[in-house]
Amino acid sequence: MTEQSRIPSIPAKPSLDGLEEKWVRVWDDEGVYRFDRSRPRSEVYSIDTPPPTVSGSLHVGHVFSYTHTDAVARYHRMRGRAVFYPMGWDDNGLPTERRVQNHFGVRCDPSLPYDPDFEPPAKPDAKRQVPVSRRNFIELCERLTEVDEKAFEELWRRVGLSVDWSRLYTTIGDVARTASQRAFLRNLARGEAYVAEAPTLWDVTFRTAVAQAELEDREQPGAFYRLRFHGDDGPVHIETTRPELLPACVAVVAHPDDERYRELFGKTVRTPLFGVEVPVVAHRLADPGKGSGIAMVCTFGDVTDVTWWRELDLPTRAVIGWDGRLAADPPPGVPAGPYSELAGKTVHSAKERVVELLRESGDLDGEPRKITRPVKFYEKGSRPLEIVTTRQWYIRNGGRDANLRAEMIARGRELEWHPGYMRARYENWVEGLNGDWLISRQRFFGVPIPVWYPLDESGEPRYDEPITPPEDALPVDPSSDVPPGYTEDQRGRPGGFVGDPDVMDTWATSSLTPQIAGGWERDADLFGRVFPYDLRPQAHDIIRTWLFSTVVRAHLEHGSLPWKATALSGWILDPDRKKMSKSKGNVVTPIDLLREYGSDAVRYWAANGRPGTDTAFDTGQIKIGRRLAIKILNASKFVLGLGDVKEDAPVTEPLDKAMLATLAGVVRDATEAFEGYDYTRALERTERFFWEFCDDYLELVKARAYGEGPEAQSARAALRTALSVLLRLFAPVLPFVTEEVWSWWREGSVHTASWPTPGELPADGDPAVLAATGEALRQVRKAKSEAKASMRADVSRAVVRGSGVLRIARPDLVAAGRIADLTLEDAPDGLTVDVVLAP
Repeated sequence: MTEQSRIPSIPAKPSLDGLEEKWVRVWDDEGVYRFDRSRPRSEVYSIDTPPPTVSGSLHVGHVFSYTHTDAVARYHRMRGRAVFYPMGWDDNGLPTERRVQNHFGVRCDPSLPYDPDFEPPAKPDAKRQVPVSRRNFIELCERLTEVDEKAFEELWRRVGLSVDWSRLYTTIGDVARTASQRAFLRNLARGEAYVAEAPTLWDVTFRTAVAQAELEDREQPGAFYRLRFHGDDGPVHIETTRPELLPACVAVVAHPDDERYRELFGKTVRTPLFGVEVPVVAHRLADPGKGSGIAMVCTFGDVTDVTWWRELDLPTRAVIGWDGRLAADPPPGVPAGPYSELAGKTVHSAKERVVELLRESGDLDGEPRKITRPVKFYEKGSRPLEIVTTRQWYIRNGGRDANLRAEMIARGRELEWHPGYMRARYENWVEGLNGDWLISRQRFFGVPIPVWYPLDESGEPRYDEPITPPEDALPVDPSSDVPPGYTEDQRGRPGGFVGDPDVMDTWATSSLTPQIAGGWERDADLFGRVFPYDLRPQAHDIIRTWLFSTVVRAHLEHGSLPWKATALSGWILDPDRKKMSKSKGNVVTPIDLLREYGSDAVRYWAANGRPGTDTAFDTGQIKIGRRLAIKILNASKFVLGLGDVKEDAPVTEPLDKAMLATLAGVVRDATEAFEGYDYTRALERTERFFWEFCDDYLELVKARAYGEGPEAQSARAALRTALSVLLRLFAPVLPFVTEEVWSWWREGSVHTASWPTPGELPADGDPAVLAATGEALRQVRKAKSEAKASMRADVSRAVVRGSGVLRIARPDLVAAGRIADLTLEDAPDGLTVDVVLAP
């Protein structure tokens, strides 16, 4: 039995309610979206799916961007490709740790022993957190993320993501840890990973290093303080925003061409309060137009201090510790007396006390000048970053190597960007790098750095002789595992070993999602079928982090790009046009929207967000999507309920052929749009035709379709053909309603049906026939509406001018308009209709 002749089974009252639960279960039971790994690489379409961070709840912005990817995945599946579309959970890192601390009322103290019977407080207090061992803390992280992951999966299934859930992975699981540690060890063996002790951007709340890619500038109130330094020839006035760093001052610097200070170069001045002699030096980064034109160099107030310290070979006088407080003891050369006023204070309190002391000593010139300035923060932090000297692990990324940087630029130009202008963001980021990628973090719930260090006879680590495990021993945790050739009782003892206490930055793991999901070094057959991937979808704001770091890892390990193309989504904005984010408290959680309007309606809103473009959250658009889904149900019921269609019934009537010819153009446009990752244009084109199909064509052929004979069969055949094509065109965006209607009259799933092609539609129709006839009908209706008459009112006479092609569709226009006498006249300018209603 053909699709035309099969008797449909249509519900008496079709409804959107319950479609998600129904079809999610069917898709899972029947494995509709399972990846067919028997297909050759040329028939595979592989997607490097973003693993969302599991730390609380998803918001509507996630639904927005993941719907874009899902629409592309569904399109390529219907094009006959075996779609590799896995899902992962990014469950390690600072957001998870912070959530666990607050949820259970605990904090990690690595010095404590493991308690196998530990249970968190019955009434957690986030302000009075109970200290627990690292192992206990990690167990709590795993417990909470497991709960979050189940909720995430339930939500994604309800949204209708067509991922292969059998390929779920986590970034803290054994597979991800093994891949991350293997890649690190190979980076280390090739000299691409290295350890160094250097000034590091530091978050004092999380007490961890922060990479350049994780920074954001925030405008903060501050003030310039004009301080009096003391020289042999009189005072030297220096303006600074950080007077609390006076004990860390190691030099003062001016531009080499600044005539005001040229005679001071090579001499020294004494710092106020502390009386420490510091050199006056010249450097091109000093700005003559900023403040007094001469600045103090402290170790370290900002990244420019680091540049001056490094390039001018200055000493180090560190005063700020990991906790954000001034050290208990003064740095070398700084007198203890004045410093005792500051020891142990927070940066804020130390600043207040220094200003008081400067006033008392007369070294504060005038009152502070208030300003607002950009201050660097960790993107997830709440306090300004400090710069402290720490030992950290780095991976070379071109920040200190011009040749590698050029290679990274070249990789970006190999990549296919959607939209194309996003490539400039990538290049700007790479060209602006000022250091290598800092990958170590002083945290607990993450992939451990797989390294131990031998201890010398005095118990000091020999950091230049790291001990690494063999790859077949991975994953390892140096805090509990023992390196080759040692025993556990040698841990921490002279002549023994100590494990590296740090974990990898979450991006150091996420940058390997193609390898983790694709079975790198674990399943060579699978990896060969999916790598390099076809697509990396992601948000545009993490080009500098996730996209770039993934390119770096693939370039270093495989000598290639990790994917052929990338598709960038924009942000979701609140009604005030501000980016939605949890930190701002302006997010909308999607579950209530999905329940109220249905998943297809929410997906419709998401798909109207163009690639790379920021989009405002709009329930009005969601309501339009719901109306569209309901209309698909009702129009489909009408089409399938018209009566039988004879097997292989031909489409013979001009208007029917015209409609299908018009639809062929829609198919061409939608296909071209999807090939360019423009799901929005594909939806717009399909939706516009669908409403014209319902408002014009259905009304024009309704009377004929209810009749008998070949003319009626032509209308029914054309309607069913159009319905089949429209359901497939809508399927990538509206998966539930299209699957529901498809099941009324077709076998299998619409999502594994073939994508429509113009070739399956008659080629001998003239779209102008449908356009002209539809316009004439609209003008007849308008006349009835203006006369406040029913659309079923009879027309005694109508004159249509300027409509030569209308002649072949005359019977349908007469029937639809209820026209007794229709006259068609040629006219040079447009189409007009004069209507005389029956009395």
